[in-house]
Amino acid sequence: MTKTPVCVVGLGLIGGSVMRAARAAGREVFGYNRSVQGVEAARFDGFDATVNLDEALSRAAATAALIVLAVPVPALPSMLRHVRDTAPQCPLTDVTSVKGAVLRDVADAGLLERYVGGHPMAGTARSGWTAGEAELFVGAPWVISVDDHVDPGVWAQVMALALDCRAVVVPARSDEHDTAAATISHLPHLLAEALAVTAGGVPLAFALAAGSFRDGTRVAATAPDLVRAMCEANAEQLVPVLDDTLRLLGDARDRLAAGRPVSDLVEAGHAARIRYDSFSRPQIIGTVLGAEGWRDELAAAGRAGGVVRSALPTLDSRG
Repeated sequence: MTKTPVCVVGLGLIGGSVMRAARAAGREVFGYNRSVQGVEAARFDGFDATVNLDEALSRAAATAALIVLAVPVPALPSMLRHVRDTAPQCPLTDVTSVKGAVLRDVADAGLLERYVGGHPMAGTARSGWTAGEAELFVGAPWVISVDDHVDPGVWAQVMALALDCRAVVVPARSDEHDTAAATISHLPHLLAEALAVTAGGVPLAFALAAGSFRDGTRVAATAPDLVRAMCEANAEQLVPVLDDTLRLLGDARDRLAAGRPVSDLVEAGHAARIRYDSFSRPQIIGTVLGAEGWRDELAAAGRAGGVVRSALPTLDSRG
């Protein structure tokens, strides 16, 4: 069976890794990057890349390629206008860490019918083409949106790409994704920045720093523009989560100042971490894409921790 070609727009860490993984899975893959250096590096490694966006999108239109937007959130409106003008019939997805903001931009561009949101939960603190690797997504959760507008055929194509990248697919609605991402991605970035700044003000701290500091501040090494973009784009969901965290820390601060134990926070945090370590991911089977209620069924399964490990059938394929 012929696999859908893939056009990757943005060849940084995530986009470059998608490109590598898609080619390793036997797909035709080509891409665009605005940086000449990034394109030259990709070409040096044997990949088909260009600095001409219209050229890449025209090729996508001619081959009915799946377009993967892998650019920062602020750049999306401009990219979507180019897609609308050059390749409006192509299936479209993205790999950004917020879904609600992207959904609105896609709707504004008139491309909602062919769009399915995506977010691979993988990455490192490094950036650029040279940071990418074909193995980046192995075993990682890859969120694929199941919003009310989603077309089952496009969903199936995005699912197939994620599985080709050897990720496990987590179906979720965009608003629920953004709330969850605020807690496990965007909040940790802010906490890492605050921890790094606090330690940086203590002369002896860096000389003593070891595992706890290293692990707690790892994501503070991420490019600041990327951190700002993800946090600011998800501010509506991040602010309440940040408030909850500040309340917990404020209570711990008051207890310590009064000479009282902080056992409630420490024990609750320990218990939550143990639950995470033992969290199961049952395989989602039996759902037929395009059948009545399929989106709600997948959203409920994803909410319960379920994942897609092998391609689900579509209504047409079962005929």
